[in-house]
Amino acid sequence: MNYVLAFAVGIGIVAGLRSLTAPAAVSWAAHVGWLNLHGSPLAFMGSTWAVAIFSLLAVGELVADLLPKTPSRTAPVPLLARLLMGGLCGACLCASAHQSLLLGALLGGLGGVIGAFGGYKIRQSLVTTLNIKDIFVALVEDLIAIGVAFFLVSR
Repeated sequence: MNYVLAFAVGIGIVAGLRSLTAPAAVSWAAHVGWLNLHGSPLAFMGSTWAVAIFSLLAVGELVADLLPKTPSRTAPVPLLARLLMGGLCGACLCASAHQSLLLGALLGGLGGVIGAFGGYKIRQSLVTTLNIKDIFVALVEDLIAIGVAFFLVSR
C-alpha cells in the first residue's frame, strides 16, 4: 500500500510538470490493462475516448509549452489544472490498488502543486545557472515527465 501512496504523489508531480502527460499515461495504462479501473468510478479513464482525448491534449501541451505566450504553470488557472489532473491521476492509481480514491486524489493534488512550483524553480535555476535557452531545459523536462509517468503507471 505504501508504494501506491508514494506513486500517487509521484503521478501528481508529473501533472505539476506537464498537466496532461499524467492523465494521458494513466488512461493508456488503464486501456492496456496495466491499471485495473474496472468497477471503479474512474473506469472511463481506460476508454478509447479518454486515451484519444488525453493523448491529443498532452501532445498539444508539449507544443504549447514551447511558445513564448504560454502562461506560467504557477498562474491560478494552470496551477488549478495541475492540482485537478494530479488528483484525478492519484485517485486512479489508488483505485487500481483498491485503496482510498479520496486519499489518492489528495496526494495526487499535493504532488501537482509540488511539481508545479518545484519544476518552475528548477527550470528557472537551470536556465540561469547554465546560461542556456529555456527550450533546452523544457525538452528535457518533457522527457523526464514522460519517463516518470511511464515508470509509475507500469508498476
